[in-house]
Amino acid sequence: MDKKLELINLRKAYTQQIVPVKDINLSVEQGEFLTLLGPSGCGKSTILRLIAGLEQPTSGQILINGRDVSRLNPGDRNIAMVFQSYALYPHMTVYDNIASGLKLRKTPHAEIKERIREVADFLGLHDLMNRKPGQLSGGQRQRVAVARTLVRRPDLFLLDEPLSNLDALLREHVRAELKQLFGSQNAPVVYVTHDQTEAMTLSTKVAVLNNGYLQQFDRPDVIYSQPANQFVAGFIGSPQMNFLRVPCQNGNAIVGNTKIPLPRSVSAQEIILGIRPEHVHLAQNRNEPTLEGEVFLTENLGMHDLVSVRIGHGTSEPINLRAILPVHSGLKAGSAVQLAFSDETIHWFDVATGDRITDARSHVMA
Repeated sequence: MDKKLELINLRKAYTQQIVPVKDINLSVEQGEFLTLLGPSGCGKSTILRLIAGLEQPTSGQILINGRDVSRLNPGDRNIAMVFQSYALYPHMTVYDNIASGLKLRKTPHAEIKERIREVADFLGLHDLMNRKPGQLSGGQRQRVAVARTLVRRPDLFLLDEPLSNLDALLREHVRAELKQLFGSQNAPVVYVTHDQTEAMTLSTKVAVLNNGYLQQFDRPDVIYSQPANQFVAGFIGSPQMNFLRVPCQNGNAIVGNTKIPLPRSVSAQEIILGIRPEHVHLAQNRNEPTLEGEVFLTENLGMHDLVSVRIGHGTSEPINLRAILPVHSGLKAGSAVQLAFSDETIHWFDVATGDRITDARSHVMA
């Protein structure tokens, strides 16, 4: 039978006012890598603890391979978890740390030895077997923690921000290792992070959470290109999406001196136009509709500049827009600039609810 995790109407309430998990519904199939993503306090770590059995749900069900494990002890769920701190025993060698869970389950010695040999081959740990955690680097400790979960051969892997204690360069390296490692496993993986880069690069599915609610559950590319609401659009992507709150008039959004056709369904007086900085470019010719403004900040990103522009400079309510532009553009504070963006990259959001507004009509700047 294929391995699968299902959360059905999962809810956790400590008090009437403190409800970190609010009726979550999602599933993770065999071989899928799900990341629970969101800011601090969004409920992602609580969901992981509920799946692990470290906390009990107020209501709802947790199914692993079709079996309701909602009230089972952690040891009866056949799961394996990698913690943020790695939770290695400092007095034990690498070998004994990896073997500890199997010994508790009274696995035969010969089988323990064979399983450890397999994961040591896979993770390159043979030379570290007699060392203790204090003699290991951060990346080596992380691999030992992963090895301890792999030897279990669980029905489900749970990872709680395992890269947060690593420096930036090592985090990038280990992230690539994790993607390869868990890509070869059959069991579902649930990964918790607040880092959207980790979520986008590692996952086959992402669940974006905020204030205990599931905001969007989909593939990383869909969440990036079709965010369900303004929160998701702002949380996914770096630098953050531009949000321009602009007036509506005669079926157009008015941005500076430029009119942009609205979706047919919009009848509001104001709307939020979203555009990612990487989708803003310098106007190419005089016939292209443009947004005129003045640069007030340029930040060098290496291959590109992140340029902040004030649109409608001199008006009572100027609009700020950020664009990722070629580093050789030569723009600096005080430079006049003309910017544009294509119709396919515009996102519309309702001012009152923040929900995404879609429409089949092409949005061409005019």
